[in-house]
Amino acid sequence: MHTRLKAALGLFAGIALCMTPQAMAASGVGDQPTSVSPRAEAAPRPAPAADPAYEVLVFSRTAGFRHSSIDDGIAALRALGTANNFTVDASEDPQVFTTGNLARYEAVVFLSTTGDVLGTAQQAAFEQYIKEGGGYVGIHAAADTEYDWPFYEGLAGALFHSHPAIQSATVEVEDRAHDATAHLGTTWQRTDEWYNYRTNPRTTAHVLASLDESSYSGGNMSGDHPIAWCKDYQGGRAFYTGGGHTDESYAEPAFRRHLLGGIRWAAGMTEADCRPETGYTPLFDGSATTGWKQAGPGGFTLADSTLTSYGGLGMLWYSAKEFTGDYSLKLDWKAAGDDNSGVFIGFPASDDPWSAVNSSYEIQIDATDAADRTTGAVYGFKSADIVARDAALNPPGEWNTYELRVTGERLEIFLNGRKINDFTSTDPARSLQQGHIGIQNHGDGDDVAFRNVRIKTSGDTQPGPRSGSVKGVNGKCLDVDGGGSADGTKVQLWTCNGSGAQTWTLAGDGTFRALGKCLDVSGGASADGTKVQLWTCNGTGAQKWAPQSDGTVRNPQSARCLDASGGTWNDGTPVHLWTCHTGPNQKWTLP
Repeated sequence: MHTRLKAALGLFAGIALCMTPQAMAASGVGDQPTSVSPRAEAAPRPAPAADPAYEVLVFSRTAGFRHSSIDDGIAALRALGTANNFTVDASEDPQVFTTGNLARYEAVVFLSTTGDVLGTAQQAAFEQYIKEGGGYVGIHAAADTEYDWPFYEGLAGALFHSHPAIQSATVEVEDRAHDATAHLGTTWQRTDEWYNYRTNPRTTAHVLASLDESSYSGGNMSGDHPIAWCKDYQGGRAFYTGGGHTDESYAEPAFRRHLLGGIRWAAGMTEADCRPETGYTPLFDGSATTGWKQAGPGGFTLADSTLTSYGGLGMLWYSAKEFTGDYSLKLDWKAAGDDNSGVFIGFPASDDPWSAVNSSYEIQIDATDAADRTTGAVYGFKSADIVARDAALNPPGEWNTYELRVTGERLEIFLNGRKINDFTSTDPARSLQQGHIGIQNHGDGDDVAFRNVRIKTSGDTQPGPRSGSVKGVNGKCLDVDGGGSADGTKVQLWTCNGSGAQTWTLAGDGTFRALGKCLDVSGGASADGTKVQLWTCNGTGAQKWAPQSDGTVRNPQSARCLDASGGTWNDGTPVHLWTCHTGPNQKWTLP
């Protein structure tokens, strides 16, 4: 249970190859640039395939204040389930929190729970459920729950501090790619009881929406006031929204769709990049295309803070600045059907798209194309990891997020937070260390939309924590034995299974963390064969790890590498410290 169920990509049909240089020439590349302008609407596309059937538990026990809106919330969630192929079981009995019963559900909704609502045994069962890939959805007073349970505080993201009177406020929508917020505009005016939180979740969660504290009275979070967020947490998924105090909330179509998106993501029906994100500078924020220039025929319409391609073959490129050195480029994109587009990086200034084709790299968007020119591929150079790509890719009609991370001549491609390609340029004529970026309008009938293009350069704030599997020799994953969290627990290789025991967070302080503890060199020793284990995080050099460009992971204190012991590398093979030699048992693929 809790495997990620995804809608079939049945809307893709046929193969749509990118145009050859000869076809580009025939298409009129080199014509006068076309500015961003309106065009006639394309024919309607088929509706996306329905989600497979699944079950959701709605838990609404209160040991403190009880919201009158709970009954309306349950009714709204049942109606959403009927319309969207999931079944809702509603309960206030903590005894439903057993390992066996929770395994039935793809997501558990805490609907305005308050106080201590679970006993020790129920807490343990719920922790296991999350660590095995379960989903959590917290609504409103879910943040006013279980103050003495650290696991729950981390899951919810932040706990309640106070609230002003019910009033209208402006919600600023920060992420319009996540299914919980993609239907909203850049701002959302609504009335609710707006919580203040004890801590700011921005550094540990991905903020989807925040409050404009100048638009209402009583906010106390110094102008940075997240109100909805998502995060990957110890193997599971967690979504929280601060809305939902009032009875009327559950009759609002936009709020109901917000809840549906949170449930769908937590249940694994849709993908999103829910890694913390700070320090990015917008290149296209939706308001205007200042700094951008069209090369070649066709162009992009601008509506609803979204650029949508038409005609071509051409490219809209960011002419205002050339990017040199290391950077992380993020953008959101959506294909209407079996459509073709791409993102170009590292090309010289030119009004001729040939300059990008001949001297840069295209990261492809077209899920039905050949392996080296499909979504996530470095076009013509390296295919994506198709298994990882398919697990991360949302179908036509849903938004996706790319991160293109350039480090030297290395290009890592992330789709909805999951790494799907790792490519190193060896062509001096195609350097990743300098050039412009652009998005492609491929041709008539290729309908691809883009939102929220942003960049973080090497001079900006360092990237936030990254979470996911750490893969080693024979494609096996770095694994905590038995999912245990006691100090000294063995760390080993094991067949990848997506569990919390194989979900590692690479924190900004150089630690690798799983199950709330750190990857640790036993005793801080440096001899070959020293055990590498799980241990309470303590900030010492025994817990610092430095990924190297050759794929090894080094412990700087000992000057030795993380190594899979022996020479057979089956399930259960322990990892230890060993002199660095770059053999296959010292190569690791990181999130």
